[in-house]
Amino acid sequence: MNELRRRIETQQRQLELLKRSLAEQEAGLAELRRALADAALAGYRGGTGEPAADAAPAAAPPATAQAQAAPVPGATVPSAAARADVVNTIFDQPGVLTPRGRYSLETSLQYAYSSSNRVALVGYTVIPALLIGLIDIREVRRTTLTAALTGRYGLSNRFEIEAKLPWVYRSDSSVGREYLQGSATESRVFDARSHGIGDVEFSARYQFNDGGIEKPYYIGSLRLKTRTGTDPFEVLTSKTVVGFRNDGIQTELPTGSGFYGLQPALTVLYPTDPAVFFGSLSYLHTFSRSGISRRTDQGPEWLGRVSPGAILGFNFGMGLALNERSSFSIGYDHSSVGRTRVNGRASDASVRVELGTLLLGYSLRLSPQRTLNVSLGAGLTRDTPDLTLTVRVPTNF
Repeated sequence: MNELRRRIETQQRQLELLKRSLAEQEAGLAELRRALADAALAGYRGGTGEPAADAAPAAAPPATAQAQAAPVPGATVPSAAARADVVNTIFDQPGVLTPRGRYSLETSLQYAYSSSNRVALVGYTVIPALLIGLIDIREVRRTTLTAALTGRYGLSNRFEIEAKLPWVYRSDSSVGREYLQGSATESRVFDARSHGIGDVEFSARYQFNDGGIEKPYYIGSLRLKTRTGTDPFEVLTSKTVVGFRNDGIQTELPTGSGFYGLQPALTVLYPTDPAVFFGSLSYLHTFSRSGISRRTDQGPEWLGRVSPGAILGFNFGMGLALNERSSFSIGYDHSSVGRTRVNGRASDASVRVELGTLLLGYSLRLSPQRTLNVSLGAGLTRDTPDLTLTVRVPTNF
């Protein structure tokens, strides 16, 4: 009987050891899952920086805008911002915010290329394949290079502020032929270039709740866009360049929009194992201006009060942590731009524009303080830039 008791006691001790070992393994597995989810969150920007590329935990992904990689809150995400040590973004939109008393500086370079064709037929059709009359064709190839320095500072674990200073280089090549001109060989090519400071931006972001694994983060933001760049109404428009005399063509290119804008937005991040799903909704209100006149080589051209259309935007996507240092994200961004109004009436030359962009993002943590984020945007609608390539390097302090 005593021997039997000893065996039972031995088996009970072994069973307790097995239970403890199993508990330790389960805890390690849970920790690994949390770390992977954090890495993905980092890809969104966890807490800092631009839209989605600011925070940058180890792996990260997603925007916004930009959409981007985000900081990683820590391996366990106790509070959305508690461990957001790295702030980067892949797409432009916010995530877990910059921790209190911490700041980050982000250098970025964006290349955008777009092309458009306008064909006007002046005449009448005899049969569907034969046009009697004239054809006016205008082609535009536009290249834009934007370098920016962005700073973010955490006033608390749930509130951060941001300032962005851009520098813009633009180059346009246009081909046009006027109405009533002879052969197509009389087309004219006109090149214009410009560079300078763009529109400075200021943003504030607030995290409404404590998220976590399979618990969403809700982040509200407010962005103010100034008009520090070169005003499009200030640059010279020439109506004497052959091939473009009808509407005129800018001999200089603006580096800013010429209007102040205010954009509230709501972003949702939902971390799960090992991905993070994200989505945002925004509304950009552009303030109208009065007393505007366009500068031309034939004297000022009075326009009056100009009210740009509001922009309603949304985006969604998913970021996936590949390992503790890198992540990948894919998303879609859409903006609907309303018609411009001049002196209270919708401009005859203005229509609603739909801009759709497919986004791919990659993030690599170079060090505990620095992350490399690369995002690629492909235009899916006619008015969207054909290609947008962005490289961001956020550094956390």
